[in-house]
Amino acid sequence: MRFTLSTSILFLALFFSCGNHRFADETAPQFEDHSVSASSPSAVAPASVPPPPPPPPPINDVVFHDISVTVEAETEPEPTGDRYAETTENAFVPTSRETTSTFAIDADGGAYANVRRYLEQDGQLPPPNAVRTEEMINYFDIDYPFDNPGHPIALNGEITACPWTEGNRLVRIGIQGRPVAEEDLPANFVFLIDVSGSMSGGDKLPLLKSGMHRFVDKMAKDDYISIVTYASRTEVHLNATSGKDKKNIRRVIDRLRSGGGTNGGAGIQLAYEQAEEFLIPGGNNRILLGTDGDFNLGLSDHDALLELIEKKRESGIFLTVLGVGRGNFNEATMEQIANKGNGTYEYLDKVSQLEKVFFQESGKFNTVAKDVKVQVEFNPDQVKAYRLIGYENRLLNNEDFRDDTKDAGEIGAGQNVTALYEVIPTSKGVTASGPAFTIDFRYKLPDEDRSIPISLEVTDSGQSFAASSDHQRFVASVAGFSLILRDSDYRGTVTYNDISGWLNDVRLEDEYEYIEELKGLVATARKLE
Repeated sequence: MRFTLSTSILFLALFFSCGNHRFADETAPQFEDHSVSASSPSAVAPASVPPPPPPPPPINDVVFHDISVTVEAETEPEPTGDRYAETTENAFVPTSRETTSTFAIDADGGAYANVRRYLEQDGQLPPPNAVRTEEMINYFDIDYPFDNPGHPIALNGEITACPWTEGNRLVRIGIQGRPVAEEDLPANFVFLIDVSGSMSGGDKLPLLKSGMHRFVDKMAKDDYISIVTYASRTEVHLNATSGKDKKNIRRVIDRLRSGGGTNGGAGIQLAYEQAEEFLIPGGNNRILLGTDGDFNLGLSDHDALLELIEKKRESGIFLTVLGVGRGNFNEATMEQIANKGNGTYEYLDKVSQLEKVFFQESGKFNTVAKDVKVQVEFNPDQVKAYRLIGYENRLLNNEDFRDDTKDAGEIGAGQNVTALYEVIPTSKGVTASGPAFTIDFRYKLPDEDRSIPISLEVTDSGQSFAASSDHQRFVASVAGFSLILRDSDYRGTVTYNDISGWLNDVRLEDEYEYIEELKGLVATARKLE
């Protein structure tokens, strides 16, 4: 059948005027308008009603071929492979050269969950740079005692024989965050969700949406949540809404769809604006960024993105990063965003991890101390050389310790953080008098800019590893596992069998069976090697 020119024009006019049809970039996220107005009873009332959002950018050029209509849509780049920051392990430092070691704490647990994904789901050993020892250890809640009510953090330490290098000593530094009653902490949460095309896999956006639903389950009526998305463009889909309006929140979550490019920089800017607009003074103001870290539009330059985060953290808003997926997984960027944003980085590999992050350890979302720094002064009479195990990207200059302008790590309510040093003793060893080292800490309260000092002395009494505490045996087991997975030059004589034996001797509480799971991962890695 042939159309005359006038017939074609008439057809097209009718086609575009049809009230029930509209064009959309088929790769862009598809949403209905679910924004909650500032006058909604479930919304936080801002000082003034914000102007309506700008109209979305025009769709891509429409090209006509005869009477058909097609949309030239953006295409998401092919997966480029997972990306990790290159890590060179800390070497031994002789005390004849330097007696002081300084670093910022790292409360992230993302590396362990990602390692678990490689072993459990992919059936392969992880690349060495995916294994960060401090995050392997700090994934676990080992419940250090909190016995220092005058501060938001409590300290403890222990020195024993090093189980993988005969003659060396293993130093453990433990920090425990003060428990905080959650009902006393009204919260302003902004979920910033990557809905670009790279997030379409079942282990990405769908997993994040499941986590958001679990988060909503736990919200109190005085908690507020906003939802911001970014792809080729950014949008606010839910203004700050009370936890008592769970039905409306769930409706918005359910309709999130993926498609388009990844303008993460613009999304981060919009999320901070949203968090600032509905800021709760004295409350827990936090952005939760869910992404695979693949920024390919807008402010995608790595250094510029981190500079933006550094500027925005001065607003008193914390940023937690929730990493998902594989293929385009850019962990290097995600971990650094969390570090620069005064927050933590977690990786979501399966549904049970959602339960851990959003329910079991949700205290991580409530910061009790920020910019926590550690400085260890070793006694050269007892210590010939020392090596900090992990924390390679958290090292500080010694002069940074008292410089309150220097950023450091955060610790959440009820959260524990551990650092380990391997020490080569002098010939005097434990017969020398005085402490083997002194640990100085500095931290800031969440809404303060001046740091507070606190210190701890630990004496080496010559204790064997066999006589060590359950805490010491457990963290040594995780560290040894990390050394093997990294094929570390410092692994000494440690074997998978050693780790299994040490774990079997641990008698820590394991309510959610994460220690049992670790035993299984050690057995899996042994088979894969």
